[in-house]
Amino acid sequence: MNIEKSNIANLPTRYGKFKIRAYKQDHQEHLAIMSQDFETLAAPYVRIHSECLTGDTLGSLKCDCQNQLDLALKFIAQNGGLVIYHRQEGRNIGLLNKVNAYALQDQGRNTIEANLELGFGEDDRDYGIVEEIFKDLNIKKLKLITNNPEKIKYVESLGVEIVERIPAITKSNKYNENYINTKKEKMGHMF
Repeated sequence: MNIEKSNIANLPTRYGKFKIRAYKQDHQEHLAIMSQDFETLAAPYVRIHSECLTGDTLGSLKCDCQNQLDLALKFIAQNGGLVIYHRQEGRNIGLLNKVNAYALQDQGRNTIEANLELGFGEDDRDYGIVEEIFKDLNIKKLKLITNNPEKIKYVESLGVEIVERIPAITKSNKYNENYINTKKEKMGHMF
């Protein structure tokens, strides 16, 4: 895997002060957003957050992505650790196809049905870059902030010890209830 990485820079935010490093893998660029004390932590809190432009940036109410990112950044700023901003939009189907999936959801499909109807898998994300980030940042133990059992399995498959799992629970609304129920009932997310 050919990976380019940036220098580490300071990133002051509304959540607190972080350090940031970018990683480029083929045509995708990902971020490691670290607390100031990250290097001193034996088992940092870690959130692998999958990109969601419509939620994270535009505030879409169709998902819980922005709420989970806000929760993670606040938590990491206070408790130390790392957010990996995993840039694989729409479970790696891309923004154009994600909007097409939204249109199918408007017609009654759930997120999985929409992806399948468009010719994609339920979840086409590739977590290979996460392994490279863990190696680069020397992460051997962590406290994982997730509801997703697939992310737990992936981290364990790398030989990284999960000391604790912290749920990423946020409030639902009338627009994302079906989305959250699909994640819970069809994908096994732990809420």
